[in-house]
Amino acid sequence: MTRSPAPLRLSGKVAVVTGASSGIGEATARALDAEGAAVVLVARRRDRLDALAEAIRHEGGQAHVVAADLSDPAQARDAVAQAVSAFGRLDILVNNAGLMLLGPVADADPTDWHRMMDLNVLTLMHATQAAVQAMQGQGSGHIVNISSVSGRGAGPTSAGYSATKWAVGGFSEGLRQEVRLLGIRVTVIEPGVVATELTDHITHTATKDAYEGRIKQMTPLEAEDIAAAVVYATTQPQRVNVNEILIRPLDQG
Repeated sequence: MTRSPAPLRLSGKVAVVTGASSGIGEATARALDAEGAAVVLVARRRDRLDALAEAIRHEGGQAHVVAADLSDPAQARDAVAQAVSAFGRLDILVNNAGLMLLGPVADADPTDWHRMMDLNVLTLMHATQAAVQAMQGQGSGHIVNISSVSGRGAGPTSAGYSATKWAVGGFSEGLRQEVRLLGIRVTVIEPGVVATELTDHITHTATKDAYEGRIKQMTPLEAEDIAAAVVYATTQPQRVNVNEILIRPLDQG
């Protein structure tokens, strides 16, 4: 007797992924689609989003594109609203968009701190608030915040970046305690070094060179490794809330 294929674990669910035009965001959107979720792709680069959406639809999935500048919290909130408008509900929000602008405090451009705070923290908070407002009437939902190993510790040149990721951890834990009785789960994922475009934006040249040299000495994580963690957390039984996942490359100290 032939066994019928198992249903996809996220069939009928709707997921918003920010920073979906590359790296962890793109890999996460593909992974959630592979489990049956309709995905709302949010980032600035419409051409990349359109190409990803077309690839997902070609494979039989559902995708909706929202081109937005997520440094503007209003556009982050609007992206959530567009997801609900397009698909009628929202089940998963993956707050992935972020900046890593490393450099020593004494030589830092304070504009970098503001940019990171705006995108890594405030935009995440605004998008989360909009998502929780949409989810609470459903009695279910899942907020996944992509943080960093730098949200657990700090080192030279990471003070500003670590400050934003510690903020994500604190916000996420307070949120978890608030929304658990609404049926909404909260997960923080804290990657170590991942092979993505994240280093491209570092403005302090010496730090950028040193960090990229460090990456060359190890085998970094791939974006798909983090996407797999998102799928793991979001496909657990409703009674299970995976609070934190810390992932490092094997040879990261």
